[in-house]
Amino acid sequence: MFHQKLKQILNDSIATLHSDMDSFVVNPGKDLSRVKKISADSVVSFLISQGASSSKCEILDFFQLSEDAPSASAMTQRRSRLKPEAFEAVFHMFNSAVRELDPSGNISPYRYLAADGSTISFFSFPRYASDEYFSTQGNTVRGWYGMHINAFFDLKSKTYTDAVIQSFHEHDEFAAFCQIVDRHEVIAGTKNIYIGDRGYCSYNNMAHVIETGQFFLFRTKDTDKKGLIGNFDFPDTDEFDISVRVSLVRSNHRSVIVRDGTYRRFIGKSVSFDFLSYGSKDCYELELRILRFPISDTAFECVVTNPPSDEFPASRVKETYNARRGIETSFRKLKYTIGLTSYHSYKPEHIKQEIWAKLIAYNATEILINHCVIETDCKKNYAYSVNFTVAAHLCRIYLRLLTEADSIDVMALIRKELIPVRDNRQYPRPTVAHFRKPKYMIYRVA
Repeated sequence: MFHQKLKQILNDSIATLHSDMDSFVVNPGKDLSRVKKISADSVVSFLISQGASSSKCEILDFFQLSEDAPSASAMTQRRSRLKPEAFEAVFHMFNSAVRELDPSGNISPYRYLAADGSTISFFSFPRYASDEYFSTQGNTVRGWYGMHINAFFDLKSKTYTDAVIQSFHEHDEFAAFCQIVDRHEVIAGTKNIYIGDRGYCSYNNMAHVIETGQFFLFRTKDTDKKGLIGNFDFPDTDEFDISVRVSLVRSNHRSVIVRDGTYRRFIGKSVSFDFLSYGSKDCYELELRILRFPISDTAFECVVTNPPSDEFPASRVKETYNARRGIETSFRKLKYTIGLTSYHSYKPEHIKQEIWAKLIAYNATEILINHCVIETDCKKNYAYSVNFTVAAHLCRIYLRLLTEADSIDVMALIRKELIPVRDNRQYPRPTVAHFRKPKYMIYRVA
């Protein structure tokens, strides 16, 4: 059964930490060197399967209501010895192993990866968290602390492929995007297409993607607004698809000469561009496609991209960018279904552990759903899909280290919990993002 293979893959991914444990502990050669009741494997598995209850209730559930279950303080002490990088390593090993298990999913010549960021909030104290995490008081009495998650999301498999976690005051989505692109795995025979909204449209991001031999698709401001494409010569039509050459320079010296037929663009000192130093007499050339197409009777959208036009006509570009909303939906599931808003610590390092653990839990749930075959009935009025909330709960219990692999038929239980698909439902998007204060730890469900 596939769910048994998935559980084994997760356990094997966690077990690989032992091969280089000194790289993942706070005090190498000392921490987690002795075998105790709470092993490193148990700590990682516990955080992956942790829900929104109090730490003590979660520990009792994890250890199957055993009288020998450790205390909450003992679990906290053990997890304090592990770095967040340990959970990040398990995340990447788990993703790689699952992809090798199902190579048929890599037949497509393109892999669509959406990029987006989301801020999470948590309560803490100055003795635990530095000022880089502290935000204003907002709607809370003593203020709140925050981090920013920059994530890449595979739109086909509906799983997260990589992430960078930054403190609230030092978050930089441009830098995080370039960092992930430079290290992101490229599957043999497949090209990555990185998709981002207006917050990711910059020449530096484009250059990083081009240097890795991949493609990008960014939304940008319209032609009548001041932005990256504000000074190009466009056709006198509402819709267009044009190719342009851009020469980027970082010096206005007259000795800097650009080729004929290219647009000259100066990159100031305050703007990041990693492939030309400020004052350099060199040029960096980009070949771009700029498309403008209608999204309603009165509104138009502009995008900048570089995939070949014969394979990606305007209609396919529009469809590809429209699919980017999948990452926004995934953040909602990650926060409010998987439980990323319910933390069990005041320490930023522990919060990072839980973020990586929840990303693993989310991916495991989606992978199980992807391999679940749903029997359709033509007599029904709706198509049906798996209930993600129920699937996440089943996955959380099944993937626990102490749960026997053959004790639960997870796939059968998932297939029983279906909900109708209503694609025609639409809700107005809030014009202003509202603040959601974090949950106090004393208010936990039983």
